[in-house]
Amino acid sequence: MIRLNLKSLFACVLSATVVATASTAMLPLSPAFAQVRALPDFTDLVEQVGPSVVNIRTLEKVNPRQGQPDQIDPDMLEFFRRFGLPIPNIPNIPNGPRQTPPPGHGQNPNPEEQPRGVGSGFILTSDGMIMTNAHVVDGADEVLVTLTDQREFKARIIGADKRSDVAVVKIEATGLPAVKVGDVSRLKVGEWVMAIGSPFGLENSVTAGIVSAKQRDTGDYLPFIQTDVAINPGNSGGPLINMRGEVVGINSQIYSRSGGSMGISFSIPIDEAVRVSEQLRATGRVTRGRIGVQIEQVSKEVAESIGLGKPYGALVRGVETGGPADKAGVEAGDIIIRFDGKKVEKSSDLPRMVGSTKPGVKSSLTVFRRGASKDLTVTIAEIEAEKTAAKTPEKTPKATESKMAQSMGLDLSDLTDAVKKELKIKGGVRVNAAIGLAARAGLREGDVILSVANVAVTHVAGFEKVVAELDKSKPVNILFRRGDWAQYTVIRLTP
Repeated sequence: MIRLNLKSLFACVLSATVVATASTAMLPLSPAFAQVRALPDFTDLVEQVGPSVVNIRTLEKVNPRQGQPDQIDPDMLEFFRRFGLPIPNIPNIPNGPRQTPPPGHGQNPNPEEQPRGVGSGFILTSDGMIMTNAHVVDGADEVLVTLTDQREFKARIIGADKRSDVAVVKIEATGLPAVKVGDVSRLKVGEWVMAIGSPFGLENSVTAGIVSAKQRDTGDYLPFIQTDVAINPGNSGGPLINMRGEVVGINSQIYSRSGGSMGISFSIPIDEAVRVSEQLRATGRVTRGRIGVQIEQVSKEVAESIGLGKPYGALVRGVETGGPADKAGVEAGDIIIRFDGKKVEKSSDLPRMVGSTKPGVKSSLTVFRRGASKDLTVTIAEIEAEKTAAKTPEKTPKATESKMAQSMGLDLSDLTDAVKKELKIKGGVRVNAAIGLAARAGLREGDVILSVANVAVTHVAGFEKVVAELDKSKPVNILFRRGDWAQYTVIRLTP
């Protein structure tokens, strides 16, 4: 019979536990344990920045109709308008379908102020300057600002810029808690950020997340900060705040298929917003620079074929006659690779660089032209409406026989002096017909070929000579002009 000595058994278990614990303590921490960090606490930030965030309501003067149904809730109106959803067919809804009143139902000559939308903003200066989105105050007849202490003020719109979606409004108050403006260049992807605003009119709502990406190009004038912070209708115009309690962006847009937050939100970088606000406060409007070029992205295939290597810069498709770029010597087919010494990584960078430059300033341009870089100086002009491009001349000179051109599927002819003068070019050859290789490369009748393999061609004989000397195993880049715009294509002479 075996007797169990509980005292001895407890001693053995305790001893084994101590040994195991000591052994574990001597082992190095795994990377997973070493990277564990406590989740951030946002309470101090809310107390610090919360009083600087305001609720913005807008009103619009409308003519009420007899027997009309109830108005749509202003919070839901902002929801429908901002995110492109159909607005219900209710009379007097801004930007929504209007109903024609039945016979005998006239309009009241005394307009009434009806709620138009809701949004957010934040106090920029202690004397009442408030920053928000332009779309929040756009079309408003009256703007009402409510502080966290429930004081309400009528605000005056100082200025709004639709291109950047930045607006500044002013309330008559002093001693207000202004925000601290942060340094966007220090913002890192993966960093925690917080938003405060009034989603659906729920004032001072706090949401948090991380920075998903920087310099996100969404097709707008400014590059955006992308986050996964929950942003909903009514958050527009509110601040994006870093862990130091500094504003780094203005919450402006979301990507959504449902109209609500899907974890992809976009904020205007605060440095860009402040630059715009300074102009709005000084003059009530924003002036932007222009140089008068039509541009597009440089493809990898074109970059390799013309000797640029890595695809970067902005390909000049057309130059405005008499514009700043034209006077500086920029030509269609150039690739602008630097502006004021700064590298142009992608075509969308150039309008932002030029746009932020004051009109009248002389700036440097570096262009890549026919295999070499060339430095130019351009005087920035103020942005204006685009001019209408001229039509392609219909004159068709007599065709010149070219065996090399025919092998590429091209029927070419020399340009007359009159056509050269009309197009304002020194040379080139006209495409009378394009089949086979040329057609597959996108060439067509009426195009004017300016260069082949980075070599300018002034007549068909020159084209023939250049093509005859080409390495047929490599793709050939062709710069051609269609109407007022120039672009590259690539033809592969061998399969």
